[in-house]
Amino acid sequence: MDKTIVVGIDFSKCSINALEHAVTIAQKAKSGITMVWVNHLDYSKEIFSVEPKQLLSEVEDRFKNIMAKYKNRLGGQKLDYVIRKGKVYKEVCAVADEIAWLVVIGTHGSSGFEEFWIGSNANRVVSSSKKPVITIRGGIDIETELRKIVMPFDSTKETRQKLTITALLAGYFNSEVHIVGIFTSNMDDIRYRIRNYVAQAEDYFKENHIRYKVVFKEADNITETTLGYADEVGANLISIMTEQETELSNLWMGPFAAQMVNHSAIPVLSVQPIKYFSI
Repeated sequence: MDKTIVVGIDFSKCSINALEHAVTIAQKAKSGITMVWVNHLDYSKEIFSVEPKQLLSEVEDRFKNIMAKYKNRLGGQKLDYVIRKGKVYKEVCAVADEIAWLVVIGTHGSSGFEEFWIGSNANRVVSSSKKPVITIRGGIDIETELRKIVMPFDSTKETRQKLTITALLAGYFNSEVHIVGIFTSNMDDIRYRIRNYVAQAEDYFKENHIRYKVVFKEADNITETTLGYADEVGANLISIMTEQETELSNLWMGPFAAQMVNHSAIPVLSVQPIKYFSI
């Protein structure tokens, strides 16, 4: 497995907050970090108050300051950066595909420039990345240690594919994973399937010595139920599948995944499902 975490950086408070979370994970995972800045047309004077010809020099200086601040916190693991030019989500995903096991990005900042990551960038990174992505909202003060992880289960086959990365992160932090079986239907076969998937998750966590708790919830809206439960137990992370329809577009997330990424005050780990086809 690649031992690098890729972090999208635009030097806003939102992206530095994402870097803080990435550093905490890297310390536990003994992982390096590569920061990615993409030269993009729309830059606010809130972030850069220099002439365009001085922009790259300013970016280099800011990265040097970040390196000086965080390098010693990684216990000898690498901390570096790359500068790319083009579309933000494509470049972040390209770097991640080459070297990363995890991507961490900020989303929904409060200032004008921090909107750089809203919608078309944060969501596109999540839905395009082949690697798991953690999105973290700006302006939200949340502990970087992953003490409790909420993992909702639905009736789709793909819902189980987030088990491996969730268990990996939980193992690093000795987290308690809350497996939440969510019922949105009264049909017996669907409810049986969800219970069966939850039982499989229990077996996997037992084998890997991961602390866990199981609950079942009736829900009209998966996102609202998951967010409500995560808030109730004081979770630090929610683990979901992107519900991606890869045959239609590689830039589209299912409605519940998009709602979760856009509205959760708690960091969200999104995993792109691998589609299985049978003949």
